[in-house]
Amino acid sequence: MKSPVVKRSIVVAGHKTSVSLEEAFWTGMKEISSARGMTLSELVGEIDNNRQQGNLSSAIRLYVLDHFRSRATHAQPMQMPAQLSASPPL
Repeated sequence: MKSPVVKRSIVVAGHKTSVSLEEAFWTGMKEISSARGMTLSELVGEIDNNRQQGNLSSAIRLYVLDHFRSRATHAQPMQMPAQLSASPPL
């Protein structure tokens, strides 16, 4: 069975490194970098510079997850359950 994780080489801050991610995360990173008008290497470099701990693959996954969560939250405001949003009788 083929692994869902894809290992790719990328240049980060002038150094070649390998990153293993699921295809969905590679696709997400490409979408983010394109929308921000930057290369994939530039985006990975930014993520690498800002990570607090953990390995680069984990930092990328968390970045992509946070990006799309934030986008979803701003696109559709959270709705209260019907019993909480109903006005009390006057």
